[in-house]
Amino acid sequence: MASDTVMKKSGGAGEAEVLDGSDIMELVGNEKVFSNYVNHKFEELDQDRDGKLSVKELQPAVADLGGALGLPAQGTSPDSDHIYSEVLQQFTHGKQETVSKTEFKKVLSDILLGMAAGLKRDPVVILKISGEDLKEFINGPRFEPEIVSIFSQIQTVNGSLRDYIIKALEQLKVDHGMPPSTDSWVASNIVEPVLQSCAIGDQKGNVSQENFIEEFKKVALSLAQRLKEQPVIVAHSENNFEGSSIKRLLTNKFELDKSLDAVVRDLPKDRHNKVSKEYLRIALDLLAPTAGLPPLGAVDQMDKVISEAFTLVNADDGKAVSEEEFKKFMTQILGSIMLQLEGVSISVSSNSVVHETLSTSSTLLPSSTS
Repeated sequence: MASDTVMKKSGGAGEAEVLDGSDIMELVGNEKVFSNYVNHKFEELDQDRDGKLSVKELQPAVADLGGALGLPAQGTSPDSDHIYSEVLQQFTHGKQETVSKTEFKKVLSDILLGMAAGLKRDPVVILKISGEDLKEFINGPRFEPEIVSIFSQIQTVNGSLRDYIIKALEQLKVDHGMPPSTDSWVASNIVEPVLQSCAIGDQKGNVSQENFIEEFKKVALSLAQRLKEQPVIVAHSENNFEGSSIKRLLTNKFELDKSLDAVVRDLPKDRHNKVSKEYLRIALDLLAPTAGLPPLGAVDQMDKVISEAFTLVNADDGKAVSEEEFKKFMTQILGSIMLQLEGVSISVSSNSVVHETLSTSSTLLPSSTS
């Protein structure tokens, strides 16, 4: 992804960048630069040089967009695979076998602007975790009370000192200066070498609080030193879904009609110009940035709320309806989601390890707009 506006933070979880979508907006908004970029990317994807992109030739672009959206690799998760499929259908309108450069440019522009809107609403903070904050936490007044609390929560674990320490490390967050220890790369490259160097054994037996705190502190200090030698980059985001964005959209009839018209316009139609209700999910994904919603499959709690809304309108009955009826169903879905979120909001915090550089990357998206 393009490296967006950088805001250096002094304090908190180390050196940080905030990706807010501004560079993407600048890229798409500059007609000359964006056209040159599209021409270059189109030629790169058009392997047979026929001036059109086949479904096969589009696959790398779809995979890169999925990566930029933070989705797991295609084929690894059924929940995310349908999003890859929907992105491809946006390019092909669900039926075309090839895509012209003009169509490619329009759809790519729409997707990038949607991503930029999402980043503007919910920026992603890229943190460089280098051990300083972890060391500060260990030597500060918060350490012992929090570690005692963590120990009390995992006392039911019938395991070794090593098991206790691993469980405790899972409770430390980026604001403690600790990258997610459950990440496989962090576990194998940061945590495991430290546990071995500290000779933390896996013998079963009673673990006292005093012994646990003493050994945990040794491990944490060693982790801080290892992170200093081998910093870890983490993409951190916090989202609170409470329905306010949907409410703003629903109460602004002009904006609602414009958004629904734009979504329905590009959906496949039958010979009677009707739209199948099976495309309601695709439509909601397209509308998600405007409505302040995550992509389907991205947040389990939100998927349950959305599923209930789809049930309300019998979204899976496969019926074909007129464009006006389709937009009416979409409005009902949005209203149902809003009411559920106003009753019980959903807060989500995520931390993903980034293994490239101090910015999100994708071979589809440029690193600069200049």
